[in-house]
Amino acid sequence: MKELFVVSTLYQCVSLAAAIDDAVLPETGQERILVLTNNAMIPEVTVPFHESPGFAEAACRFDRVVDLSSLLWPRRPGQFSPREQDLDLWQKLLRSEWELGSDPVHLFVESIQVDPAIALARIFASARVSVHSDGLMSYGPTRNPVPLAVAQRLDSLLYVDLVPGLRPQLLREHQPNLLPVDPASLRRAMEELDRSLPPLALPSADHQKAPAGTALLLGQYLADLGILSAEEEVALHRQMIEKAKDQGILHCVFKPHPSAGPGAVRSVEAAAQQLGVQLDILESSAPAEVVMQQLQPKLVVSCFSTALMTAKYLFNIDAAAVGTALLLERLSPYENSNRVPVTIVDAVLERNIQAPDQDGTDTPDSRRLQPLVEAVSYCMQADTLAAVRPSAETYLHSIKDAPERRYFKRRRLTKLELPGGLSRADGPRPLAQVGRMGRRAVRKLKSAVAS
Repeated sequence: MKELFVVSTLYQCVSLAAAIDDAVLPETGQERILVLTNNAMIPEVTVPFHESPGFAEAACRFDRVVDLSSLLWPRRPGQFSPREQDLDLWQKLLRSEWELGSDPVHLFVESIQVDPAIALARIFASARVSVHSDGLMSYGPTRNPVPLAVAQRLDSLLYVDLVPGLRPQLLREHQPNLLPVDPASLRRAMEELDRSLPPLALPSADHQKAPAGTALLLGQYLADLGILSAEEEVALHRQMIEKAKDQGILHCVFKPHPSAGPGAVRSVEAAAQQLGVQLDILESSAPAEVVMQQLQPKLVVSCFSTALMTAKYLFNIDAAAVGTALLLERLSPYENSNRVPVTIVDAVLERNIQAPDQDGTDTPDSRRLQPLVEAVSYCMQADTLAAVRPSAETYLHSIKDAPERRYFKRRRLTKLELPGGLSRADGPRPLAQVGRMGRRAVRKLKSAVAS
């Protein structure tokens, strides 16, 4: 058997390395092949992650590396969706290019709802399929229905236990085996990666070390994704610097998202100058967790980056979120897959709700993270998570008019006939009924005019 691990970031490589080191993926004696893809918005102007320092150390757990992106170029992996009649041809091509022979295949893919994961699962039509998820997305529901032919072959979900004890909702409707990776293993893998990298090169650093009292600002490409406007993202960057300054920190290091455009850097530089804060731009492809180890910041600030949770739970660094209230209102439709990550970050950092493993026996249901995530997930994907409805109803009853209502839209609750929605008497009238009322009003008006 050949085990194919499809990855698009260095972080994923390190997460898989941690899973292998921790024996979550025990040694089977089968050949393990790392399959590279590039999901950058503009891959032509970004450095491929496999050319980054430290990649070789993470990839050494695998027998060899192949590159799907170069094979598909100039088409991007996310655009890879072969026609049904071409699947056999693609399987022959990939088996030949990757030297798979006729051996059976076990696929470990990310983002099972989209290509290239779906494409590879369709091409290798008899392969077992496992999903590896390294971020907060694993705690949210499955975004798109998984084709039946793929769902029948789903084996397991491998995820990093970033929020201690929180159970994923991804693929819950298919009941895969859950394989949590201990955060301590991820930290050891990140420390190994750190040792392989040169010290951070910051213009204002003394002996390549950032000054004490530094805040690490982690950018996200929200405007490029259409979640925020360019002006709103500029305001978000300003809020990051203000959050650091409010804690007396006058030196910030900004790490742009690898897929973000140059506009993000310009906006944060302008905001820092206006606020009188010294700012360094860190042009490094190293994961944020490696930067945290070298920089040793006093504070990590972002919007809803996964690194906020690793800062808090892996490295015991203070973390702060900005813009989550805006995003909870702005994300559209309600099913937007970023909703659960935003909800978790807001609940933990803004509402001070504890991770499940830290809950006390006397913690009320309204202050528990697991039922909150399950209720939001059900509201996002009620059809696929029908079994979760009773717990969602219980949770919604428990919060009544509590601040946790911010995570739910009244219109959504009304549509799903859940607690907190409008009753039928208060809700909008059916269109046919409105039409009848309108015609009746017209007749009364005509009668009044005639008389």
